[in-house]
Amino acid sequence: MGEEKTLKMIENNPIVIKNIDNPSDEMKLMAIKKDGIMLRYIKNPTEEMLEIAIKSNARAIEFIENPTHEMKKYVVLKSWNNLEFIKEPSEEIIKIGIEQKGYAIKYAKNPSRLVQKLAVEKDYDSIKFIKDPIEEVQLLAIGKNYNALRYIENATLKAEIMAINESEAAIKFIINIDENKKILFLKHNVLVIKYFAQGLPLDVVERAFKEILSKEDVPEKYVRDFMNCESINKKQGNISMDKTIFIYKYGSKACKRIAVDEKLNMMKN
Repeated sequence: MGEEKTLKMIENNPIVIKNIDNPSDEMKLMAIKKDGIMLRYIKNPTEEMLEIAIKSNARAIEFIENPTHEMKKYVVLKSWNNLEFIKEPSEEIIKIGIEQKGYAIKYAKNPSRLVQKLAVEKDYDSIKFIKDPIEEVQLLAIGKNYNALRYIENATLKAEIMAINESEAAIKFIINIDENKKILFLKHNVLVIKYFAQGLPLDVVERAFKEILSKEDVPEKYVRDFMNCESINKKQGNISMDKTIFIYKYGSKACKRIAVDEKLNMMKN
C-alpha cells in the first residue's frame, strides 16, 4: 500500500497507526495530530512528537515515560483531571490543579499544610480526600460549610462545636454522642434539642439553659431560638415551665430584653 493512501487512512481514522509495521515519521505525526492518544502505539517518539501529542490531547502525557516539568504544567493547566496521568506530581503541579478544583489534592501523596488549606479554601468538600486533616484545616472547611464535618473521620471537639454553631443539623454527622456531649452542644446551639428532645433528664437540660441564659453576653440568636423552638416545652419533658417565665426567673437583663423583643415579633406575626 502506498504511503499517500496510508496517510489518507490515518487521517480518516488515526487508530490505523496501531496496525502499521514501521510507520514513517509522517505517518506518526499524522496520527498524533489527529489524536494525541495514538502516541501509545508509537515507538521511540521524538521530542517534537511528544509536544504535538499533548497539544492534540493532554491525556497523551500518560504515554510519555519521563515528561518534562513544562509538559506536566501544560496538561494540568488544560485540566486538573490530567493529574491522574502524572506519576508523583510535585507540589507546584498539584497547586496548579487546586487553582481549578480543590479535588486535585487527591493526587498528592502527603499534602503539606499549605496544600491542604488551598484545597479546602477552593472547595470545602475536598477535605474528603485528606487523610487525618489537621484541626486548622478542619475548621477552615467547616467555616465554609458545616457539611464538611460529614467527610472528617476523626473530627476534633472544636471542629464539631464549630459545625454545631453553624447548624444544629451537623449533629447528624457526629457519632457516639454521650450525655455530656449533648449538653455541651445544647449550650452552643439550643436547636440541637430537636434531635434529642426527650433524651435528657429535665434537671440537666434546665441547668444548661440557666447557665447560658443567665449570662449578660448571651448570644442574641440563642435567646431568639430558645423562644421559637417548638421542641422545648413541658409536654416534651425538657422544661418545667413556660419559656417566657423561665427567662423571667433565670435570664440575665440582656436575655430578658431580647426575649421581650422576640415576643413582640412573634405577636406581630
